[in-house]
Amino acid sequence: MTAAPASPSDPLARLMLIADYEHPFVYRSSFPRDVPEVAMVLAAGDLAGSFLEFVATKLPRPVLYVPGNHGNEKLVENGVSIDPGGVTNLHGKVLEVGGLVVAGWGGVPKYREKGEGQYTPFEAWQGFAKLAWQLRLRKLKGKRPLDILLTHAPPLGPHAGSDYAHRGCAEMTKFIDHFGPRLVVHGHIHEYEGRKLEYTTLGGTRVINAYGYRIVELGAEMKRSSMEDDTLSI
Repeated sequence: MTAAPASPSDPLARLMLIADYEHPFVYRSSFPRDVPEVAMVLAAGDLAGSFLEFVATKLPRPVLYVPGNHGNEKLVENGVSIDPGGVTNLHGKVLEVGGLVVAGWGGVPKYREKGEGQYTPFEAWQGFAKLAWQLRLRKLKGKRPLDILLTHAPPLGPHAGSDYAHRGCAEMTKFIDHFGPRLVVHGHIHEYEGRKLEYTTLGGTRVINAYGYRIVELGAEMKRSSMEDDTLSI
């Protein structure tokens, strides 16, 4: 008899995190065998659309993703670029999925003249201000506050890369400090950059580098009460 899947309302809800690298433990014919039950999949960017579709096809759970900076999430069908099927692009959105409120912001701080998946400080300010507006509307309606922020680039802090292309995003950090999500999931920081798995901010937010494949449990983190302040300066 198959065990009931973990629910986000459970004390410890399991999440599957993937980013940047099509991990062979996931990209195999027998997947998801030997994988514990999870409530949803969070994909933190730079994963091929075909890989995202594979995960969604093999694992009947919500798959939420944000685009990275490599532009490989799109598929080409009959010469037309299309979004991968069976998954949800969370970039610039706030959604409630299975009892968890998840916001998304893809791409990275601009580091070269050309190339997709990059944003200027002003574009980041605009993007996070729109996410903040969506969260304030939720509060006015008495709905659940933010649980998870899914991004590609890291915030400022221990996970930011040492080079310009992998630096942290200041606007994201201000957003996290204000809204205090229980969890921040990002990608972009690879093995060769000496990635660190996770840390906890002073405000109590757990920050996880999703590079490759990870299963994490959500439930022990405490929610900040900063939603009481409606004024966000970023």
